[in-house]
Amino acid sequence: MSTVSTDPISDMLARIRNANAVNKTEIALPYSKIKESVAKVLAKSNFIISVSVDGKGTAKTLQLTLSSSERSPKITAIKRLSKPGRRIYAGTKDIPWVKQGRGIVIISTANGIMSGEDAKRLRLGGELICEVY
Repeated sequence: MSTVSTDPISDMLARIRNANAVNKTEIALPYSKIKESVAKVLAKSNFIISVSVDGKGTAKTLQLTLSSSERSPKITAIKRLSKPGRRIYAGTKDIPWVKQGRGIVIISTANGIMSGEDAKRLRLGGELICEVY
């Protein structure tokens, strides 16, 4: 039985946070395109090892490999910035710098979901989804 979340991205981030707390190396979540995009940005920035989609149709799941069994998790903290009740937007010059560059902010732009660094390089603003370090 799956429950319907009003904020699926928040649910995804909470699952990642909880998996890190108990040193799980892999997690499975209900699939959505936006969650897959966020996970791919995390993988591109080396915060998670891999992202894969299993299943077909409505039974798809998103499989995330957070870290290998002998290594500690790469994510220290993961925090949702924009929430359904309070959206936060930033222009190119207002995209936050996280932990002196050791972290990233994930932003939803007109060209898709990307890291804040990529958005600055392409001179795009958008909705701040989360910050990770």
